[in-house]
Amino acid sequence: MKEASAGDGILVFGASGHAKVVIDIAERAGVPVLGLYDDDAALHGKQVYGYTVKGGKETLLSSGDRLKAHRTVVAIGSNAARSKIAAWLVANGYTLCEALVHPSAQLARGAIIGKGSVVMAAAVINSDTRVGQNVIVNTGAIIDHDCVIGDGVHVAPGVTLCGGVSVGGHAMIGAGAVIHPNLRIGENAIVGAGATALKDIEDGMTVVGSPARPIDRK
Repeated sequence: MKEASAGDGILVFGASGHAKVVIDIAERAGVPVLGLYDDDAALHGKQVYGYTVKGGKETLLSSGDRLKAHRTVVAIGSNAARSKIAAWLVANGYTLCEALVHPSAQLARGAIIGKGSVVMAAAVINSDTRVGQNVIVNTGAIIDHDCVIGDGVHVAPGVTLCGGVSVGGHAMIGAGAVIHPNLRIGENAIVGAGATALKDIEDGMTVVGSPARPIDRK
């Protein structure tokens, strides 16, 4: 797995709490942050860790091709919003950066992390696990061997995915959840904080509790 290198630096889209963590990881990995953007006009001109929010998508569009040489990362916690903005960036000629990995994270042999993804402090990704694009592997999460994580997933702090787990695109695995070996978590599924999954979870399903049981989304 190739970690992000300094190169010519990155552009960060997103300027709220998640962006603070992404900026910290980039700096610790030696990757210069060259610009900070967010569509929330209330944030324009404000600073996050010394970086001024320059504008949103319209600002990027008005720059023409000048900024397209720089790689980008979307620093937004919402799976839907993160994936939508990443798709917009790529459609408009921007390139997602190589995965940003906190120096304290542990990546085992054969682990592959997709572009635009962020691996946070003390996370562990074990052998031959494949993580897609625009994924968040949050603080202290453990993803064991031979897991497959789809694009746009958020694995929250303290999650444990046992070996051979498959997680469909844009699923949300809540803080402290435990997924037993060789299970499938469907696309757009939500596993509640602290839940223990003992069987497969269907696409779009929300489960809570230990053992995890489905509930209706409202």
